[in-house]
Amino acid sequence: MSTTTTSRPTRALPPLMSLSDAAAERLRALYESGGQQGKLLRIAVKTKGCSGMAYDLDWAEAPGPGDEVVKDKGLTVLVDRKATLFLIGTTMDYETKAMSAGFTFTNPNEKGRCGCGESFHV
Repeated sequence: MSTTTTSRPTRALPPLMSLSDAAAERLRALYESGGQQGKLLRIAVKTKGCSGMAYDLDWAEAPGPGDEVVKDKGLTVLVDRKATLFLIGTTMDYETKAMSAGFTFTNPNEKGRCGCGESFHV
């Protein structure tokens, strides 16, 4: 007697990361500016802060062996491979407020943030 198993159709995974229009516009300007021209933004997650994890942004000359390459809106962003499980489905935005401006992250994996907003946990 033989048994056949049928595999379930696989669901498409959400993109690792996406960029909002505002983030893409700001990142494009940074990529074209003198100081960062030819470099790529690398996003990682570091152990830090009250809640345990924080987003870490840095510049890289080229993708490294531990980087995932994300392309969105005609731009390339690098994601540290160790951070991918924490960032799946995340949208990077750029916000300008009265006293500050910077990249922000809407991460569906976050379960909470510390009071100051510097760190998160999953």
